Formats: sequence, structure tokens, C-alpha cells
Amino acid sequence: MPERSVFFVSDGTGITAETFGNSILAQFPARPRHVRRPFIDTEEKARTVVGEINAVAEREGRRPIVFITLVNDAVRDILTSPDCKGFVLDMFSAFVEPLEVEFGVKSNHRIGRFSDASKSAEYHDRIEAINFSLAHDDGQSARNLDIADVILVGVSRSGKTPTSLYLAMQHGIKAANYPLIPEDFERGRMPTPLAPHKRKCFGLTIDPDRLSQIRHERRPGSRYASIENCRYEVNEAEAMMRREGIGWLSSTTKSIEEIATTILRDIRPDRLIY
Repeated sequence: MPERSVFFVSDGTGITAETFGNSILAQFPARPRHVRRPFIDTEEKARTVVGEINAVAEREGRRPIVFITLVNDAVRDILTSPDCKGFVLDMFSAFVEPLEVEFGVKSNHRIGRFSDASKSAEYHDRIEAINFSLAHDDGQSARNLDIADVILVGVSRSGKTPTSLYLAMQHGIKAANYPLIPEDFERGRMPTPLAPHKRKCFGLTIDPDRLSQIRHERRPGSRYASIENCRYEVNEAEAMMRREGIGWLSSTTKSIEEIATTILRDIRPDRLIY
């Protein structure tokens, strides 16, 4: 399939358009050029974007794909008019209008999901969760682990930090992460600060070869990155998690989204219902 440009045009942040659009595009063997155009909330801005879309169509010799999430009818009409040379996919009209018919009411046509963020308890909780995860990254602090929703454990560079931050940012989960180190394996037990909170722990492991590659990027030629040490640490960490009855999975071939969803399912299933 020929490569082409893809526009994500929104009157808000564009997160909805890009997330949904990327999910659809992932079904096709293409590597499109992404063009993000957020905050297109006036007719003048819309006409400017149409000009940009048309210029790309002329230059590339094919229609750009255009995902739009625009609630203002006048602005949306400019993007969906015959003057626009892109292949426009109007995500709001595809879903909002049929739901208006089904519910028997008009939607409120609110621009963006963050407009009332300062008044939202959920938004405040999410900020608190991010601060908590940053303060409890890589075992920096063992304070307040009693209020953690989940504590990620695993060897260094197994994916604990990005997963904990994703859980905080996307789901408002207070996620701490704590590294398992050779001293823990020599003692033959979990780190002392984690013992009272074992039911909150979830383990991440990783293929030793992949772990060695990642560590070599950080500390090339070190014992820390050697394949022998990586095999030792991974084997010991998995043995400890089995012994302690801690659920775990391998981050080797899984995305952050898949890891986070598994953790929510096993530790906080209530967070899968909004």
C-alpha cells in the first residue's frame, strides 16, 4: 500500500482523533507521515488546514487521510466540503449523531474532554497519582506505600518506570516501583519495605537477552549488562516472585498498554469500569 500523509485535526488536544486513528491505521501495512493540528476552533484556522491538506495532496499525488474530531458545525463543514482534497473521516458524526438519535437528545457539543479539568476530582486524583509515582520511582522512597494502588517489582530495566507512569497518567493509579537487586536474592526474601504490602505487588520480568541489550545501551561493557548477570537476576527474580505468590508477566513482547491492562485486571479491576 502506498505511503501517505495522515492528518489529525481537532478543536481540542487531538488525543481522541490520534488514538482512534492510530488504532485503525495499525490494521494496515503502512507507515504514514503524521501531521497533528490541534485547537482548530475557528473557520479561519480550518481554512488554513484545508490549504495545507490540499498542498500535501498536490505534492504527494494522492489524498491525505484526515481524521477529524470537530464539534463546531461551521468549522467541520469547511473540512468536509468538496474544497478539501483529503479523505476525511469524521469521527464525531460517525458516532455522536447516531447516538443522538438513539438517546433522543442532542449532545452538548463540548470541545475537548479537559475543559473543566480544574474542577474535576478525577483530574486532581490523576495529578496526585503522577506525583506519587515520580516520588516512588525505582525505590526512591518506601514512605506511604500503604496508599499505593500497586507496587511494581522486578529487576532493573524491566519496564517498571514507564508502566507506573502510564498507570498514573492514564488511569490515576498510584503506582510505586521497586527494583529487585542481587542483595535481595542473596538474602532469599523480598525487600523488607515490601513485605507488608505483598498483596499489592505485581512483577515484571524480561527475556535476559533483551535485558542485556537494554543495559548495554545504558552501561556498555559492564557486568551489570553482561548476559550472565542478566540471566542470573531474571532467574532469581522469577523464583522469588513464584515463592512469594506474586503475579507477574514478561514485558519482552508486550506494550505498556497491555501490561497496564493486565495489572488493572489482576490488582484493581474496579479501575476498568469508569
